[in-house]
Amino acid sequence: MFTASQLLDKINSRISEIQFARSPKGLYAPVEYVLSLGGKRIRPVLMLMAYNLYREDVSSIYDPATGIEVYHNYTLLHDDVMDRADVRRGKPTVHKVWNDNSAILSGDAMLVLAYQYMSASAPSYLKEVMDLFSLTALEICEGQQLDMDFESRSDVTESEYIEMIRLKTAVLLAASLKIGAVLAGAPAEDATNLYNFGMQMGVAFQLQDDLLDVYGNPEVFGKKIGGDILCNKKTYMLIKALERADEKQHKELKQWLDVEAYEPDEKINAVTTLYNELNIRGICENKMREYYTLAMKSLEAVGVTEEKKKELKNLVKLLMYREI
Repeated sequence: MFTASQLLDKINSRISEIQFARSPKGLYAPVEYVLSLGGKRIRPVLMLMAYNLYREDVSSIYDPATGIEVYHNYTLLHDDVMDRADVRRGKPTVHKVWNDNSAILSGDAMLVLAYQYMSASAPSYLKEVMDLFSLTALEICEGQQLDMDFESRSDVTESEYIEMIRLKTAVLLAASLKIGAVLAGAPAEDATNLYNFGMQMGVAFQLQDDLLDVYGNPEVFGKKIGGDILCNKKTYMLIKALERADEKQHKELKQWLDVEAYEPDEKINAVTTLYNELNIRGICENKMREYYTLAMKSLEAVGVTEEKKKELKNLVKLLMYREI
């Protein structure tokens, strides 16, 4: 069994070897840039870890593992344009280094490249893998549309939000694990339990991101703190604040949501103060723990030894308790 760190080294080495001989350079330079920014590579690492529960020859699935990471980064290029984000992983986003059109087009190229890498899966599992990958890609678009729809709504419910982040974030983690299991020839029940594990873990991670955007350390988080507050993003934090606020607090929060001219730090501090008054941080942490517990139950149901599951458990604990 490989450790998560060893698998990260392997996939980083693989991705660092990627070179685009095709032209024009202007299409591929942003792809090389975003892949060079690194990151946790959590999705390909999870795919390799799921495979490694059953087989040792992880190098045989480097191509689909690379495909899942290229796909994830494609979504980030488009997300950053939609969100007008300036920083990703502590570096300027692609649309800031180049421009919006370059980020969109290079992202489109990354989607095609992701499919090329994924199609290198073993022929006996190719249809099942591509069907799941395509469904996942479609679900992520559905989640993004829901996120956009929420921008013009003030009545988004907790259940609606959880469904949105399930689609937008969690399904790709779930698919990464299931594809790894399928390619290893795992029993169907194990593949399903690993999928559920990834889904529940993914919801917990997104809730954590909501929390980190307000309370995180920007040097660790890799993005400016308070970005969700400034753009009135319908996060779990905001939804619960609107739900729990008394009349005075609700009025103040609504004023900050409606204001057009403001000092960014003042708005961030004012909304954060309201979150503190309403114990939104504690509520979010409780919801995170709820999904973390569900994820651990799904992992327990996977029919391999506890020793083999140890690395997956350690990785999840490490990610769940990132510095905030």
